[in-house]
Amino acid sequence: MMKMTQNKISVLDLGHVEYISSMGSDLTVVNAARVSFNQESEWDIDHEAKQRLTDTESAFHESDLHVLSEKDKKLINYLGKHQHWTPFAHPQITLRIKAPIFVRTQLFKHKVGMVENEISRRYVKSKPEFYVPTWRYGPTGNAKQGSGDFIENTEHLEILYTLTALDSVSTYNKLLEQGVAPEQARAILPQGTYTEWWWTGSLSAYARIYKQRIDAHAQWEVRQYAEAIGTVVSGLFPESWKCLTAL
Repeated sequence: MMKMTQNKISVLDLGHVEYISSMGSDLTVVNAARVSFNQESEWDIDHEAKQRLTDTESAFHESDLHVLSEKDKKLINYLGKHQHWTPFAHPQITLRIKAPIFVRTQLFKHKVGMVENEISRRYVKSKPEFYVPTWRYGPTGNAKQGSGDFIENTEHLEILYTLTALDSVSTYNKLLEQGVAPEQARAILPQGTYTEWWWTGSLSAYARIYKQRIDAHAQWEVRQYAEAIGTVVSGLFPESWKCLTAL
């Protein structure tokens, strides 16, 4: 369900998780902890890689060879194991996410260490896009939430859903044409309508979101976004992410 294109990972049918910017690194985590003793670490150099690049006359920047020392890797693991979360709160990551409204609602429950700014249909009148689900059976047994296995032969469900969604979009456009305020016309749009937002948060906050939303009990669609977020952030903070998300 995911496809990586440069800084953007496609999710579901029309959604994505896009990397915007970040502040800090694994070394930031290390030095946020070491300041307690008025100490500071620096990057080590991958000398083997440097020699290979030099031997092949390849162009490189010194920063391309930066690696954490073994003692700093051990420190990160210690911090994570003993739940010293504040050093992991200093790095910040900004993503732009496109997701159905019901997925956004689930993700926006995470408030600590996060801030969001969303496209507003009070101002935007662009054509709404909507998610067409991969249909699943309802929960079994005494479960009150979640879903079962994927349903086969869902063409009739897709037709029913799509016709209803298109009818909602048509009504939305007609309301706008009749002069209705966009902030009211948007009320007719379904929960499957796509929205977008900028999402900025700390490394520790994103790790907490990931661990909760990648769980098998989380909604399938939300898990797809958690996986994409994990792919982006793990590439930015490999040692810290591995430690924070160990299950």
